[in-house]
Amino acid sequence: MIKTISILGVTGSIGTQSLDIIKKNPEHFKLGAISAGRNLAKLNEILTDFQPPLVSVQDRDTLKELQSKYPHIEFTSGEEGLLAVAEFNSDLLLTAILGSVGLRPTLAAIDAGTDIALANKETLVAAGDLVMERAREKNVQIIPVDSEHSALFQCLKGENEKEISSLIITASGGSFRDLSRDELGSVTLKDALNHPNWSMGQKITIDSATMMNKGFEVIEAKHLFDVEVSEIKTLLHKESIIHSMVEFIDNSIMAQLGNSDMRTAIQYAFTHPERLYKDNPLSLNELSQLNFKPMDFDRFKMLKFAYDALEAGGTLPTVMNAANEYAVGEFLQGRIKFLEIEEIVEARMLQHENIQNPDLETILSLDARYKSNMR
Repeated sequence: MIKTISILGVTGSIGTQSLDIIKKNPEHFKLGAISAGRNLAKLNEILTDFQPPLVSVQDRDTLKELQSKYPHIEFTSGEEGLLAVAEFNSDLLLTAILGSVGLRPTLAAIDAGTDIALANKETLVAAGDLVMERAREKNVQIIPVDSEHSALFQCLKGENEKEISSLIITASGGSFRDLSRDELGSVTLKDALNHPNWSMGQKITIDSATMMNKGFEVIEAKHLFDVEVSEIKTLLHKESIIHSMVEFIDNSIMAQLGNSDMRTAIQYAFTHPERLYKDNPLSLNELSQLNFKPMDFDRFKMLKFAYDALEAGGTLPTVMNAANEYAVGEFLQGRIKFLEIEEIVEARMLQHENIQNPDLETILSLDARYKSNMR
C-alpha cells in the first residue's frame, strides 16, 4: 500500500528532507496536502516537482499569484489553510511547522483520525496533556520524528513499561558546548547558528545552543512515554552518535545509534511499524570513541527551566515555550544578546500565575500573550 503523507511546514529542514524520502520511494509514499511559509522559491520547486493536490500558504497575496501559475492545484491560506491540510484525507500528517501555531492543526488531524508524525516540539510542550488525551480518545498514533524520541520509541518497542528505570536523552551541547558562561556573554548570532553536528533551521539551532531544545525534548518524552519526570535524564554526548538510551530495572541499557541524519528518524516514522532500506549507514569501525559528560544545570539554565516547568505542570510549560519563542525571535533580529534569551524566559516564568488543567483556549491565550512584546 502506498501511504499518502501530508506535511505542515514543507519548505523547512524537516519538510524538505521528508520530500527526499518520498521522492526516492514512490512505490511506498506519495505527497498529499502541504503547507509552506515564506520561502516561495523553494515552494515553487516543490510544486513543479510534486504537483500536490492542496497547498496552504501564509498570506492571500501569495495565494493569488500561485493560483494563476498552477491552475490544477487547490490553494488556501492562513490558519484556515493549515486546518485544511491537517484534515486532508492522508494516512499520516507530518507536523514540521515551527512554533505553537502547529497546535490547532495537530488537534484537527487527530480529530480526523489521522496518525501524526510529530516534529513540532511546541505542540507537546504547550499542550501535551490535552494532545495526548485527544490522541488516546481517537485511537491515533503519535510517532516521534525528533532523533532522540525516535530512538526512545525504537528502544521501547515491545518492552514492558514496568521494567523501565530511566530514559536517557543525549545532547550534543550545541554551538557553545565548550564555552564558559562568561564567554557566552560575547557570542554572536553567526556563532550561535553554527551547530557542530546537525543541519537545522534557525530557531531550533538557537534552541540547541541555549539547551532549551533539550528541555523541550524532556517535556515531550514525559508526554510521549508517560514516565515520571525523575525518570528522564539528560547526558552530554558531543558526537551525536547515540541518540538516546533506555535503562531497565536490571541495569541493562539499550541504545539507538546512527549518523546525524534526520532522514533516518523521518523515514522510520513514515514506515512504522516496518522498516525500509536507506543508504548512508553508520560506519562503526570508523568510530574512535564516544564521550559522555553529566549535564550541568548551572551552565545550561534553560534545561533547568524546562524541568521546573514540567514539575509544576499546568500552564507553566506553555508560558516557557511562548517566552522562548519571543526571545529567540528577538535574538535572531539582533535586538538582544544571547544570554538575554534565558533572562527573558526566566522573568516571564516567574511572573506567571500557574493554572492547572487548562483548556485549549486558555493555552492559546497565554501563548499569544507571552510570545508578544508585553511592554
